[in-house]
Amino acid sequence: MTDATQTPDAAPAAPEVLASVTDGVGRITLNRPRALNALSYEMVGTIAGHLGAWRDDAEVALVVLDGAGDRGFCAGGDIRALWENATAGSNSDSRTFFREEYHLNALIARYPKPVVALMDGITMGGGIGLAGHASIRIVTERSKLAMPETRIGFSPDVGGTWLLGRAPGELGTFLGLNAATMGAADAIAAGFADYLVPSASLPHLLQALQERADPGSPPEIVLLFDETPERSELEAQRGWIDACYSAPTVVEIIARLRDRPEPEAARAADELATLSPTGLTATLAGIRSARAASTLEQALDSEYRAVAWLIEQPDLREGIRAQVVDKDRAPNWNPATLADIDTDAVLAAISQEPAEPLWG
Repeated sequence: MTDATQTPDAAPAAPEVLASVTDGVGRITLNRPRALNALSYEMVGTIAGHLGAWRDDAEVALVVLDGAGDRGFCAGGDIRALWENATAGSNSDSRTFFREEYHLNALIARYPKPVVALMDGITMGGGIGLAGHASIRIVTERSKLAMPETRIGFSPDVGGTWLLGRAPGELGTFLGLNAATMGAADAIAAGFADYLVPSASLPHLLQALQERADPGSPPEIVLLFDETPERSELEAQRGWIDACYSAPTVVEIIARLRDRPEPEAARAADELATLSPTGLTATLAGIRSARAASTLEQALDSEYRAVAWLIEQPDLREGIRAQVVDKDRAPNWNPATLADIDTDAVLAAISQEPAEPLWG
């Protein structure tokens, strides 16, 4: 008997993650193109499952991560689900998601086989967590990378602070606080990517990885398709970025930006003034903490402590409401200004270990 709510010939929903093994290459494709391949909780578990199964599989010599569609690799985690959990008082579900996601980030970073990440198109937030810790990180002329968390009253996570803290000079501090977007050249200059391969060449690269033609190692094969990026505009602005973003507080960063003659510095200051004071304070502390960390796992642990507190704060709900739900782009932050922030209280709050530790 057919369910009355379905038509007999209704097609089953497409899986959110596609996985296959061809000629020694395990391929994992994020398959939510209409949602820019945003990560769901189920997708995190599926990806981790495939990586676990392939770890000791002699038939798999390397792994390729990519995204379906032509708009992006992965736009991040499903922040609408994060908002729904916060609104419904189900933040424990969000903490579970974060723990599983961060374990996956660490798994990719420590994977015993080469992991090739193809960051074609939009790659943000959780997408950086997947690709940014891979052993071979490829961008294309269409790539747009960012850690945009401060725009929603949040803080960079998924090991993003580890990458931001290791960017040259204060580029990472600028990228994290201002949620700035990187093109291919900027991503390579900032240490978020290793190679630039034209998007049209990606199918040929995949074929070459499967054929193992001479030269045979994955990096050598990628170099056959690698192109020299244009000059990084981000790197060209190191002067005022390093001078301003080395300040000890966000308030002083803004003050230094206001004193600079460069119009880009003034725009950066104006931008910071529109973002969540709570998110900015937590972000600066997170990047500085990760810079001093000795392992990715330490940085992930600090991020988890921070986000476990931030998801309980009003700015996250308000930021997602303004950017994603109502899309009015007019958040009402609470506290409203950096002058209203009790920095010591924020630093103490984001250092507390949650009831469910990340590693344990």
